[in-house]
Amino acid sequence: MARDRGYAKEYREYHAKPSQVERRAGRNAARAKLVEAGRVGKGDGKDVDHKDRNPTNNGVGNLRVQSVAQNRARNSNRTNTKGGLLAGKRKTLLG
Repeated sequence: MARDRGYAKEYREYHAKPSQVERRAGRNAARAKLVEAGRVGKGDGKDVDHKDRNPTNNGVGNLRVQSVAQNRARNSNRTNTKGGLLAGKRKTLLG
């Protein structure tokens, strides 16, 4: 049987942290900026992607519109490996 996820605890211990609040606000601001510009709309199946993966950098040159599938696939490649290095960067760093 499925275990209770414990959303209240999850919010308290992760989502309420000031760093996460700032990141969430950045993502929301980026979406609002592109909605205002007419590049995305509610229910359009598009995500606003930060090219540098920093949600607080909402410069026009850093934002792009992608399908949900493209954006999620790009972000799923960020799996951490031993030592905290990202899988794609490990070979580059180690030579």
